[in-house]
Amino acid sequence: MAETAHTSEMTYTKARFIKCALQVNPADYIRYRGQQQTLSEDEYNQQLLEAALEAGVEVIGVADHGSVAAVDRIRGLFSQHGIVVFPGFEIASSEKVHFVCLFDESTATDLIKMHMGALKVDFEQPEVPVYKSAIEIIDYVNNKGGFIYAAHVTNDDGVLKRRMNHVWKHENLRAAQIPGSIGDLKGVEGDFYRQVLLNKNADYRRQRPMAAINAADVCKPEQIKADGTSCLIKMSRPCFASFKQAFSDPESRVRLNSDRPEHYASAIEGIRFVGGYLDEVDIEFSDHLNALIGGRGTGKSTLLECIRFALDLRPFGQSAQKQHDAVIKANLGLERGRVELFVRSAAMHGRHFQIKRRYGDQSVVLDEEGNVSPHQPHDLLPGLDLFGQNEIHEMTRDRSSRNKLMERFLDGEQADYDATIAEVLQRLKENRESIVKALQQREEIEADVERLPKLQDQARQFQALGLDEKLKVIPRLEKERRLNSRGTDEIDRLREAISGLKESLPDTTYLSDAALEGLPHAAVLRRQKAVLDGLVEKAWQAIVQLEESHRESTQGLAPLKQEVEKAIKAEEQKLEAAFKEIPASQGKTGRQIGAEYQALLQRIERIQPKQAMLQSRKAQIDGLYSRRKKLLLELSEASGDRAAVMQKSLKRLNRRLDQKVRLILTSEGDREPLFAFLSACDLEGVGPKRLAWVKDGDFSAVSLAEKIRTGAAALQQTGWGVTPGVAEALCRLPERKLLEMEELLLPDLNEIELNVTHGGQHVQFRPIDDLSTGQQCTAVLHLLLLGNQDPLILDQPEDNLDNAFIAERIVSELRNAKLTRQFIFATHNANIPVFGDAEWIGVLSVEEGKGRILPQQQGAIDLPEIQHLAADILEGGEAAFNQRREKYGFE
Repeated sequence: MAETAHTSEMTYTKARFIKCALQVNPADYIRYRGQQQTLSEDEYNQQLLEAALEAGVEVIGVADHGSVAAVDRIRGLFSQHGIVVFPGFEIASSEKVHFVCLFDESTATDLIKMHMGALKVDFEQPEVPVYKSAIEIIDYVNNKGGFIYAAHVTNDDGVLKRRMNHVWKHENLRAAQIPGSIGDLKGVEGDFYRQVLLNKNADYRRQRPMAAINAADVCKPEQIKADGTSCLIKMSRPCFASFKQAFSDPESRVRLNSDRPEHYASAIEGIRFVGGYLDEVDIEFSDHLNALIGGRGTGKSTLLECIRFALDLRPFGQSAQKQHDAVIKANLGLERGRVELFVRSAAMHGRHFQIKRRYGDQSVVLDEEGNVSPHQPHDLLPGLDLFGQNEIHEMTRDRSSRNKLMERFLDGEQADYDATIAEVLQRLKENRESIVKALQQREEIEADVERLPKLQDQARQFQALGLDEKLKVIPRLEKERRLNSRGTDEIDRLREAISGLKESLPDTTYLSDAALEGLPHAAVLRRQKAVLDGLVEKAWQAIVQLEESHRESTQGLAPLKQEVEKAIKAEEQKLEAAFKEIPASQGKTGRQIGAEYQALLQRIERIQPKQAMLQSRKAQIDGLYSRRKKLLLELSEASGDRAAVMQKSLKRLNRRLDQKVRLILTSEGDREPLFAFLSACDLEGVGPKRLAWVKDGDFSAVSLAEKIRTGAAALQQTGWGVTPGVAEALCRLPERKLLEMEELLLPDLNEIELNVTHGGQHVQFRPIDDLSTGQQCTAVLHLLLLGNQDPLILDQPEDNLDNAFIAERIVSELRNAKLTRQFIFATHNANIPVFGDAEWIGVLSVEEGKGRILPQQQGAIDLPEIQHLAADILEGGEAAFNQRREKYGFE
């Protein structure tokens, strides 16, 4: 963890939610409840302090009826333990409506008493309503720099219970206390309270929604631990100024305990530099929205590129990579500087890691104990998005990148179908290879079988010379030679089987003593190992016997083979005598005629068995094609199921995008792979233009292959726009190409459309390719802002974004998304850190040629020093922020 925020108790560098109990009463308040206090004041205060510390309360508001006598003793004790005390009082207006009034932590009790006097509080009977109206009390407290909220608004003395809509709608009343969550009020009094608090009741609608807080009376120390007595206020430091500032933006800065989301996201918790341009910069980031600001050239982009460098991420595109390399070399290279990141990883179940990388070296990941981890940075933050200047724009121009981005946000149910499809495609490939091999073998056999009639006719010519009877032993000898060699083949097959059996024996090393050490059921697992070891031992015994039998058979077969071969050769020698008896003919000696006849008969004998082989091969091919049809059906069904799941997921995703962006998915709609495949086939006389019909069609690759097999006429009758010349060329494709074509899986075609209207205008979507650069980036940014456990880091996103879209859409989404995801932006645009209500704003400056972010230059917009720095730096200084006067707190 970076140490910046821990150098001093008075150093605050980021806003966070602070638990505030805003209606704490002193020891003697219990008498208003008709009860007797059994504790002394000091005992009560001490127990109250201990309970507050246990509950994690950091701010309390002391609000007794008509008395401040106990404030200073509580304030003195609590401040020693870092708890800030806002002094104040509770008051009932002339309409008998109760309010709690709080003031700055440094306000003297005499001044608080003077305020009560000015409001005509009867110090003898302080719980009695004063003669001032609710509006007068609200205005007085605001004019005196205090803060007022409506107490227990749903009780009999509450502003809502009394249906005082004019008081509720008063702009200086910023908060209302309710007993639990807003959801708890559902259906109460016809859902009146909930509708009002949600700002949906027309009679009570406010321009700025009322902040709902929990601040139930605390009159016993242990009560401060209850959720209903405290709420969460986001502040950079616990102080009254930041407290009041929070109610200028309650949607971002005010939470009930029940509303605080569990935070499971990853975060870059800190970054530290050793050497280089940013030497000694040490930052602790917020888990939510972080904004780097500063003049041009101060190092905002450098800092983000150093995060990329440490995480070993590649920028999108060659130009961005070149720029990244140059930035890192210029800012880290000379001094061989080092970047250290402190990371919390959601992928690793919230574990903390440190990532270090020195210029010229690779990244090293250290675990919580400081040991080198086997994980890489990508393993820790697999979903992190980081885009430098103009990278989003570059990505919008690349369709495949847009598709990958879009698919990332689908539910992921298609992954199971992807695995099935990949498996079927692999089986189809194996099937294709088997078919191609079988077809080749069939062609070879057919060529031989086709020669058989001619050979047999030649044999009949020899037989006419009376040779058949004399040389009838020749085909028999050839058959014997073939059968004699078969035995060796059979024995060799067994040898291969024995070798495979050896490799298939169980491996029990996975049940070794080391692997079982410490396991609760190791004894049972050891018994399993004993059974398997017994099997292996018996199998080896059998293998040894098989190998011995194989050797014996090989040895026994060898002399028998030699005996047959010797007998065949003896018979062939006898043929020599028979050849001499053959009369000469056509200029050939009897021996030549006999030798030719012998060779002819041998060829006929070798080919004749292939007639049966040919039938067998045809049956094999028919079986392979039958199997292929089944596989193609499986592929079609899996692809169809995947498409259905994707469409359902897309509908859910579009609902999340809330008509800001619309995503359209055409299943298997990208026909470019089929077009590229046919183009690569070098079809005779067919160029790319003559294949344009492929891109316009909606037929599958399988159906095209089937039509090609049926012939050119059938192709032309499909209505696909295939010309005669193209049809003829396609029909000349070899079967191997048609099989490959069937395995082409066309990708989905994804389209992104942006709603280009502003405000409440009628929705108008426009395709991303028809948008301006800024609108294209806005569309992609809407996707990037969708839920993700890992951070989103952007360098000056406003460079390519329309200001209206930033203000109306992006900022509003940021305010919601930052509750469950970390964002780190470098920006010149005030809308992002100000209206986005950044929890951390860091102001980069340059001192003596080095980039600096000093502790006093870090914080949220509720710190006066950050307010003024932001106003000076962000687009035009304070004058440009007049409309943001209230947000900045300018007087």
